[in-house]
Parts: sequence; structure tokens; C-alpha cells
Amino acid sequence: MDYVEFLTRLPKVELHSHLEGSVRATTAIELAQKHSVRLPSYHPAELYQYEGIVEFLERYVQVSHAIRDREDFARVTYEAIEDAATKGNLRYSEMFLNPTNHYGDGVSYDTAIDGAIDGIRQAEQDYGVKCRLIVAINRSESPSEAVALVQQVLDSPRAEVIGIGQDHLTPDYQERPGDFAEAFALATANGLGITAHAGEIDTSTAADVEAALDLGCLRIDHGYKIIDDPSLVDRARDAGVDFTCCLHSTEKLYGWSDFANHRIRQMIDAGLNVTLNTDDPSMMNTNIGKEYSAGCVGMGLTPEQAKKIALGGVEATWLDDAAKHSLRRDFQEQISALEEHLNIP
Repeated sequence: MDYVEFLTRLPKVELHSHLEGSVRATTAIELAQKHSVRLPSYHPAELYQYEGIVEFLERYVQVSHAIRDREDFARVTYEAIEDAATKGNLRYSEMFLNPTNHYGDGVSYDTAIDGAIDGIRQAEQDYGVKCRLIVAINRSESPSEAVALVQQVLDSPRAEVIGIGQDHLTPDYQERPGDFAEAFALATANGLGITAHAGEIDTSTAADVEAALDLGCLRIDHGYKIIDDPSLVDRARDAGVDFTCCLHSTEKLYGWSDFANHRIRQMIDAGLNVTLNTDDPSMMNTNIGKEYSAGCVGMGLTPEQAKKIALGGVEATWLDDAAKHSLRRDFQEQISALEEHLNIP
């Protein structure tokens, strides 16, 4: 077994993928036609062609409009898990879903969440992959709407909904995690996990990562700008903060194609707890297997480093101790079996 196959077959956790960004182009087109939703293209090879984060977010919202029925949410969730399981040996996922992105189309919170849970349960039955949901705040909406969303999560509890995140950008295309402090405090007070997108875009800074840490986040999505502030790196490393990083989305959105010197590689070298994820796999032309195979090779990581990232993903989950212990044991057994057949010249 060569190194690329080893990386592809490693058991994996994914903690940073967005349901709406995981919709297959063919499925998005079918659902758009079903609901008479306008898309910029009805050709699968063209639908996910765009330039930069602004156009990407526009495409993301356009596809979101095409997902309306409980059956639609079940289908796209199932297919997202199926793709990750078959293309990269995904074993566990905590996936983002933006319910408010669908409200304007007459979709209720219950429809979106229960549809996604239907897909989760069917995928677990078919592929043995467990998935949980992170309800994501859209930062283009107001802090009061964010509080209302968290309250909706609390008022309509589902075992599969385990945390709150925040994504998109503010109306002036900034991050500003602190704008949603009240929503995050409400989530934390009621036992939900919290994570925030921070330090991702060209205009963000290490201060945005610091603001997310100040909210109490021990998991940060992206976080690349932290490397510009050595004292903040020390703080995050000492606190055991986990970073859910996404190589190919940075290449697609920002042109960061030099993986060997990528900020993610610098974060790894600085001793930060880095996990590898897809972000929006269908829209970014990637999958969890590719993030490891092309990513670890491109960053020049050793098998031992790749193994550490895979096992670190287990530690970064919001599973309880018993479930985490079980998943860690399963990963160690699978990795040991793969290592016996690994052949690196």
C-alpha cells in the first residue's frame, strides 16, 4: 500500500463541513427544477464555478433555496455522508446546518432539522457512520436573530443537535465573532458545544481568533490568522484549542496553493491541534479523502503526523468520554492494520 492509499483509507472524523455546501451539483439542479428555483447554471460542471468568497457565498445561498422539503434535507444529508464514507473512510461527523437560510422559503426549523436527522439515521444504517448536527448562525443576520435561533434549538431539543456555530460573514464582509456573544453565552449555559469561524478571510486578523477564544470557544473553524500572533498561538496551544482547518477551500477561495508553506502547516509546526476537513466538499471540488491524501502529501507530513491528525480529530469531537474512548479504540485498530501494509520507499 502506498502513502496516498494509506491516507485515503485512514479512518476519519470531520468537524467542519456545511450541509448546504455538500450538495452534489446534480442533486442541486434536480431540487431546483423540482421547486422552480433559479440557478446560475443547470449544467453540473458549471454550477460550482465562481470567483472568490463573495461569489461563493452567493452560490451557497442559491443552492440553499433549492432545499425545501423534509425529503430534500434527508436526501442531501444522506448523500453528503455517503460521499465522505465512500471517498475517504469517514467514521464520524459533526456537520453544520444553517436553518435560517431556509426560513425565507417557508421552511421551518423542524422541517430542516428532522429531514437532516432522517438522512443521518439512514446513512448510519447503510454505512455505519455516525453524524451529529451543529446549528450555525448566519453572521449576515442580526445578533437578536442569533439568540432566537439558539432559543429555538433549546425549545426543540434533538439528541442529534449538539452545538452552535457561526459562519458566513457580516453584511460588510467581516467576521466579528464578538457580535454574537449573547447567543453563544445562551448556548454555553445550556450545555451546547460552541465553535466559530474566525481568522479565515483575507481581511481578518488574529484579533478575530482572539475574539472567538474570548467567547469561550475551545474549537475554532479555520483560524489561520492566529499564526500572525505568537502570544495567541501560545494561549491556544496551552488551552488545548482545536482548529478545524480546510486546505482546499483556502486554495479555491484565496489561491493559497503552496501547501508546503501553508498557514495550516505552520499551525501544525507550532504545536496547535489541527484537524483536516472539507468545508464545502461539493462546492470546493474536494472530499475528506482528498484533504488527507493531497493535503498531507502537499504539506510534507509523515505517516506519524497524519496518524496524529486523524486521532486528534477524535479528541476534538463533542462526544462524551465513553463514546470518544470507543471511537479512539476503533481508529487505533484500523490504523494499526493499515500500517502493517504501508510501503514507503
